[in-house]
Amino acid sequence: MFDDINRELKDTVQSWWPRPGGWQTLQFGHGLWKDDYLFALVEWTGAPACVADVSDSDIALITGLGTNGERWQAWLNLDNAAALLTEEPEEVDDVSLWMGTLEFDEAVSRKRAELEVEVPADAGGSLAWAAAAGMPVAVAQQPRIEEMLRSRETFVEDLFSTLLDELGFPKTTEPSPEPEGTASSL
Repeated sequence: MFDDINRELKDTVQSWWPRPGGWQTLQFGHGLWKDDYLFALVEWTGAPACVADVSDSDIALITGLGTNGERWQAWLNLDNAAALLTEEPEEVDDVSLWMGTLEFDEAVSRKRAELEVEVPADAGGSLAWAAAAGMPVAVAQQPRIEEMLRSRETFVEDLFSTLLDELGFPKTTEPSPEPEGTASSL
């Protein structure tokens, strides 16, 4: 699946603790993940998959794809996403001077409000994706998923893992040690 990744870079890929049922989370270094991989991964495994594109542990854009081709996206840490997505005015020469101004704060607030409007649909998409993956989800979980999408965490990776838990995926388990003399690879 990941044969086109350079061997040195492939060695930087980390595996998180597995989830029962064959669910696995991999952490790729910056710039290794390609958008085409999500479709290829779903096709290769025959199972729904998602990716969290994380930036400095502060923000993540999650994209999920089902075996039926249905796709969903959601931002984690909306305040940080709003700041990142806010476009600076054309007349601004130095973005660092614009940040922290009243105009910047107002623009971020407007962008945050735009993102906020999408949260119910994003939560619904994530629940539909989890259901397609065979997870025991219920419409009653929607408010909890929306709350998570609105929450703030110091490390967005932790928030992503908790979101997967809330979507019904089995909790991670500590892997059993490999027998001496064996090695795993991607």
